[in-house]
Amino acid sequence: MATTTDTATTAGKTPVGNPIIDTEEQAQLRELARDIGRKFGFAYVAEASRTNTPTTELWAALSDAGLIGLNLPEEYGGGGAGLTELCIAQEELSAQGAGALMLVVSPAINGSIIARYGTEEQKRRYLPGIASGEKVAAFAITEPDAGSNSHAITTTATKDGDHFVIRGQKTFISGVDQAEWVLIVARLSDAGTGRLQPALFMVPTDTPGFSATPIDMEVRLPERQFHLFFDDLRVPAEALVGDGDTALTMLFAGLNPERVIASAMAIGNARYALDKAATYAREREVWGRPIGAHQGLAHPLAQCKIELELAALMMRKAAALVDAGLDAEAGEAANMAKYASGEISAKAVDQAIQTLGGSGLTTDVGLASMLAASRLPRIAPVSREMILNFVAQHSLGLPRSY
Repeated sequence: MATTTDTATTAGKTPVGNPIIDTEEQAQLRELARDIGRKFGFAYVAEASRTNTPTTELWAALSDAGLIGLNLPEEYGGGGAGLTELCIAQEELSAQGAGALMLVVSPAINGSIIARYGTEEQKRRYLPGIASGEKVAAFAITEPDAGSNSHAITTTATKDGDHFVIRGQKTFISGVDQAEWVLIVARLSDAGTGRLQPALFMVPTDTPGFSATPIDMEVRLPERQFHLFFDDLRVPAEALVGDGDTALTMLFAGLNPERVIASAMAIGNARYALDKAATYAREREVWGRPIGAHQGLAHPLAQCKIELELAALMMRKAAALVDAGLDAEAGEAANMAKYASGEISAKAVDQAIQTLGGSGLTTDVGLASMLAASRLPRIAPVSREMILNFVAQHSLGLPRSY
């Protein structure tokens, strides 16, 4: 089996180098992100989550440090690095309890799609604001009746002169109240065949016919979830991203990075919980010795550590493949990273609470408030079951089950 570097070389792409060892610049980036995460910390994000308040100060600090647009081209105000660097920043922030969900949505999804497939005018219009963090872009693909089946999307865009009219709805769309634009996935009628083909539109949130309703969630995050409704939403032709014929390719250009950086966030959250548990297990004494000396607690924590490191390795491989432009290989690795990180996110938080006992359920410690959120990576942006379907079909060559 070829190594990651061998794969990149034989595919005629730029070799990705060693994807698991930080360069000196990456190590400095990791330290910078860690320092910002420590400055704000879990208590800051927990309070913002409790009140559904955007983490404006954290976002401003990330902007000032140049961390938001790390993966975007320098000529459009970005850092000129890659998804690997954005994942490093997200992981370290999350490991300090201060992850930023909109890093997943704005620069990783929207920024990646626009940078790769947008027209020159679109790149100059959207990327500088996304890269600096001054502007935030949300992403709207999920629909109430489509779920994981993106082919069942019913939101349509109809050509009307030099405009498009968008009709439909979306659900579970993050951070719309913070966003300047929403990248909407719709279906466009093909004039030649009459078939509905996917298309992406960048739409300002103040466009007439655009409305958003918040969803009440038991999972408490600073970033709220929304239902979106498009009632004869009229947008100019230039809102169509790219040439309109490459929407599926564009989607994967955004969805692969989304899964990888979501993995980085889940891994950081697992690190945070595991650090809490290990510290407690070293310091808490019962019957004259630390509770961490007992295998009943030590072994589950050790198992979490091993699974966490394995998930982190797959995340770094997936990010390296995205940065090398190896879309097919990146898709497989991104799904596997997402699966592994989702599993350890839920497992590490659960085990941390068990290790702390009653203290793990207190508000001061905060682990219990992470419990619902720790299951989120097993569900979104793609469920563990759909990942298993993907691996069974595409990696193992088994018959399609759905």
